[in-house]
Amino acid sequence: MGLNHKVIFGMKLRQYREAAGLSITQFAGRTGLSMPYLTEIEHGKKYPRSEKIARMAEVLGRNYDDLVSIRLDEELSPLASFLGSPVIHSFPYHLFGISPAQVVELLTRQPAEASSLVKALVEIAEQYNIGVEHLFRSALRAYQELNENYFPDIERAVDDFARDAGIESNPTPRLQDLRMLIESRFKYRLDDQQLEQHGKLQRFRSILVAKKKGAPMLLINPLLSELQKKFILAREIGYEVLGLKERAMTSAPERVDSFEQVLNDFKASYFAGALLVNRESALADIKEFFALSTWEPHRFRAFLDRYEVTPEIFLYRLTEILPQYFGIKLHFLRFNHEGGAYKLVKHLNMSQVLIPGGTGVNEHYCRRWLAIRILQSLEKNASKFEEPVVDAQLSRFIDTDARYLCIAMARHLTLNPAALSSVSLGFRCDDDFERIVKFANDPQITRLDIDGTCERCRLLPEQCQDRVAPPHLLELQRAHREIEQELASLG
Repeated sequence: MGLNHKVIFGMKLRQYREAAGLSITQFAGRTGLSMPYLTEIEHGKKYPRSEKIARMAEVLGRNYDDLVSIRLDEELSPLASFLGSPVIHSFPYHLFGISPAQVVELLTRQPAEASSLVKALVEIAEQYNIGVEHLFRSALRAYQELNENYFPDIERAVDDFARDAGIESNPTPRLQDLRMLIESRFKYRLDDQQLEQHGKLQRFRSILVAKKKGAPMLLINPLLSELQKKFILAREIGYEVLGLKERAMTSAPERVDSFEQVLNDFKASYFAGALLVNRESALADIKEFFALSTWEPHRFRAFLDRYEVTPEIFLYRLTEILPQYFGIKLHFLRFNHEGGAYKLVKHLNMSQVLIPGGTGVNEHYCRRWLAIRILQSLEKNASKFEEPVVDAQLSRFIDTDARYLCIAMARHLTLNPAALSSVSLGFRCDDDFERIVKFANDPQITRLDIDGTCERCRLLPEQCQDRVAPPHLLELQRAHREIEQELASLG
């Protein structure tokens, strides 16, 4: 008996019992069934046998089929859709210390109210085009942030694999070593030419063709750089070493079928980053870099050559080790820029910074954020810069006075040269951070006051020449406050 059937039966039983004006004690007395047993049925934990269902139906004055049907009346129908959706079955409750049964119990305590809430949430999701995939990815981010994005079991798996395979991973393994390992140990066949023949597939970085018989074939986009190919191979090794079966077959994923797929893709990527950027080596390098008295962008950029990785891989690796080993609160942002639009495509927030969903509510991200400012600079002066461009900024949120030292890199995308991409780290500035990072107050670093979106920003036109939209939401909030104050004065 599935969870959905148990829960729907329990909700209907409670609905019919209350419609009959019976308390659960009275109902137990008339049916001859115990009150704890009936409570478990109403909470969706148990499903009664047919003879007991017949007894309940007789007491309630209902047909047997009314009770066992999985159809709910109009008032509770949103709950039926929710209970049958991938959300209730695939959501990773265990990561947050709860179970599906506990969620169901909450729903069945007040089914009519829960149904109204679910209906409201569904309408919000439809309005902002939020699907199950967004929910899964949000759950993954929450899980990462809960663990400060550091996972010792994967770190140990990387250390054990590197030692067992005899590869030099300090500071980083060579591309040819990874290629040899995946072909000899894991029996992959590699093809970095075939994708060029399929025009509609050229946006993928790689595609795994899993054969029922014979070795899997990994198709690698020939337009990728050697650095990107290293990550593709390291991630495939991660899938194999960690024994991850449910996974995306394309990179980037063409579809998301379950949370397990999203989680496994993350684990394999974490494995790849840890394999390419050796933990101990990176910690020593960053400690030395933080000891510099001035901000030296060329020194930071040199890490990409040392570890032979892309800006995103290196900065994201820092989100895994800096909070754990330095106690630094940080956030990670990746923006893409194409056709005049700035799109936040990836983020991780462990610094309590406000990251607005500007695109979701048709607002404009503050153009003073370093992650956007560096894209504007690259777009205007592309011929003058060696990519990736590197910059730093001390940002102060005007409404909270919270300060962040931000470091960003920007470049053109390999598979879409018309598009630009930036990745940035923002470090929350406090006394502890400034003791660790000696150049945190370097006067040569640009200092700017920032906000979340233009529509909510209180900076005046003479204070900010970067505004791209009027502060109409801020003005609306002010108008509401003035009305509230005037209403209060009437008393």
